[in-house]
Amino acid sequence: MQSISILVIDDDPTNLEVVETILMAHEGRWNSDLSYQLHYASSGPMGIDQLATCNPHLVLLDVMMPGMDGIEVCQRIKAMPQWQTVPIIMATALNQKQDMARCLAAGADDFISKPLNGIELSARIQTMLRIYEQQRRLANFNAQLEAKVQDRTAELRRMIVQDTLTGLPNRAGLLENLQAQLAAGETALALVQLDLDDFQLVNDSLGYDVGNQFLLAIAERLKAHLQPQDQLARVGEDEFCWLRLGVTTQAEMDSLVARLLNCFQQPFMVGELEIYASVCVGTVLGEDSDQAAEAFLQASDTATYHAKKHGRGGVQRFERVMHQASLNRLTLENDLQRALERQEFVTYYQPIVDLQTQQFAGFEALVRWQHPERGMVSPGEFIPCMEATGLIVPVGMVVLQQACEQLHRWHQQGHAHWTMSVNLSVRQFACPTLVQDIDRIVALTGVNPAYLKLEITESAIMDNAEAAIAITQELRSRGIQISIDDFGTGYSSLGYLHRFPVDALKIDRSFVVAMEVNGSDYPVVDTILALSHQLKIAVIAEGIETQQQLELLQGRDCQYGQGYLFSRPLSAADLETLLKATVNSG
Repeated sequence: MQSISILVIDDDPTNLEVVETILMAHEGRWNSDLSYQLHYASSGPMGIDQLATCNPHLVLLDVMMPGMDGIEVCQRIKAMPQWQTVPIIMATALNQKQDMARCLAAGADDFISKPLNGIELSARIQTMLRIYEQQRRLANFNAQLEAKVQDRTAELRRMIVQDTLTGLPNRAGLLENLQAQLAAGETALALVQLDLDDFQLVNDSLGYDVGNQFLLAIAERLKAHLQPQDQLARVGEDEFCWLRLGVTTQAEMDSLVARLLNCFQQPFMVGELEIYASVCVGTVLGEDSDQAAEAFLQASDTATYHAKKHGRGGVQRFERVMHQASLNRLTLENDLQRALERQEFVTYYQPIVDLQTQQFAGFEALVRWQHPERGMVSPGEFIPCMEATGLIVPVGMVVLQQACEQLHRWHQQGHAHWTMSVNLSVRQFACPTLVQDIDRIVALTGVNPAYLKLEITESAIMDNAEAAIAITQELRSRGIQISIDDFGTGYSSLGYLHRFPVDALKIDRSFVVAMEVNGSDYPVVDTILALSHQLKIAVIAEGIETQQQLELLQGRDCQYGQGYLFSRPLSAADLETLLKATVNSG
């Protein structure tokens, strides 16, 4: 049975007896599970004092009392947050409408006229208690809902700032801490970014579950070295950042890096597997970076990017010049993307000469970039960027199409024996639609594929030799010729050479130059030439710039060559002008 606490505030104690008699007479009539517990206060101040002790479900308040009257008492009760929802019924002998309006304006929930009527009083009490109970349940529901919302908000916040795998702060969490430290005026900061070498190899060979366990093992080992002034965060799939406060010198930074690298000296146990790990490290001191959290973290990213250029285990301190280099790279990437859309890439052609007759045998197609503001941009500046971003694939197809179109025109002009060599980058050679794309361009341009030569580097072939054999065989089946570019500078591929359907080898410029300078590379050139003669494949020497180099190669029965001695790369129009001048002078 539920006990209902009712506080009666009335200066006449006989009214308490009246209320008690009425409630006793009606107790259980409406709800058999209710019982009433009455509390009495003979004045307004006493009633207010008793609120905390009797914790009433309802207050029955007399209006006309000496000192603090019922209107004031009602106003004070309703002004207290913890009692605002407790219903107040005001009892009054004043029956004028303005008196009732004053009661309601003071915050009363209901009123009843004196002398009290038992049925009316009991009904009003029941109604107010029912409303109060509904409000209480609604308040409890709202409180529970608010608690759930707060829990969910906290969970979402954790998801935003915490890595779900390791429980470490993520990039957003690290940024938040960095912002707090910088806002507090802390500048003696050191940030070390650790980027795992070849982590994808673990996922590919052992599976993602093992990869996750591997990351957990690394996180646990690193966490064991945390000090109070440190924070460790996982900022990428295979990247961790270590933030330390109180570091002001490079010597302190170097000491920290040495301790962190020492964590990777021993293998990590994942189940029964032992996995060794190495990391590239990018570091930044507070004094070396802009005083902004995002810029600080970006500086460590930039330093790590440069560290990875050094290979496995590279370590690089951030320098401000790197930031400008990164901006330049971003600008270059954007310009390259626009250049592709605006058709700013053009194809130049360098002649390939028959070294015995000195006649043009063909051409190598080379991409050039005509920038609308900078003019002709050096290939050495933009080709590495295209390789890194993958733009080399669509740009390479543009060059191939332009070269095939030009070769077809030359054939129609009577130069039917000329060939066209086009470079295929590593990314192009790995493209799954390579053969289909070449078929499309050959069909579109109408070029005879027998006069098309595709140049592939040793590294592109040896990255996946079996797949390379299949692709080159498929291209050869279409009549397309295959050349190995920069032969002798890459992998030791002599053992594979007889298995590849290769038509030509290109001797790298470095060997040609060395022949003239000190003769040290005679054996290399002689070996390549002897090998090519045995396999009945052509040889093209690159980078011929002097008459002596030409004579050395002629004396070794090298068939073809190209270089500035004959011509630098030229546009098709300039090349045709050169041809006409040669004919006229002859």
